[in-house]
Amino acid sequence: MTTQEPVSQISILREETAWLVVAKPAGVHSVAQRGSDAPSVESWLRAARPELAGLDEAGLVHRLDLETSGCLLVAKDAATRARLREAFSGRGGDIRKTYLARVEGRFTDRVLAGAFSLSFTSRHKGSAKVTVHTRGEPDTIGRCRWRVRSAAGESAGATTVLEVELLGPGRRHQIRAGLAHEGHPLVGDALYGAREAPHGPLLHAWRLDVDGQTAECPPPDWAKR
Repeated sequence: MTTQEPVSQISILREETAWLVVAKPAGVHSVAQRGSDAPSVESWLRAARPELAGLDEAGLVHRLDLETSGCLLVAKDAATRARLREAFSGRGGDIRKTYLARVEGRFTDRVLAGAFSLSFTSRHKGSAKVTVHTRGEPDTIGRCRWRVRSAAGESAGATTVLEVELLGPGRRHQIRAGLAHEGHPLVGDALYGAREAPHGPLLHAWRLDVDGQTAECPPPDWAKR
């Protein structure tokens, strides 16, 4: 995060006839928070694109966690929003979602790519975490594949940048909880066992492929080294 006000860093990455993709900074909510004036992409859209104000959540098709930066997809009309939400759910159409994540630890030279298919379920009402199992009901399964982009440090301080693609419908905290289950929590993700850090989990929604078109959000500094 730079010294700029976070909301001033919101920008349009790509615009098509029926939808657009905006860049969400870390520390900015996706949707407006009830009873709060905290900055959000939804509020920014309502001010910057008033033609979207009549749509639910100003046309946002999905959400990112507060500390996750990157691509957010926005529909320009209700029918497109419904279609794209179906595509995000894995039930209709195909949207590819690729993230960058910095995780604790290093992988051996022989392990440069991998995948997981796990079950993600809520612990109980109000819990911030999800529970991960190796098996579960079909509607709880989340799948990812990943590859190593770079690594830094040695021993206990080593970290690795991964490129992670969500396959099919996404589950809550799928990348965060899934990689922690695999022994590599995101750097800064104390909720899932990582060391405490002044920032949140290092996760960036890098690329969206929608209707045959690609939008990319430039990687943050932590993903470049």
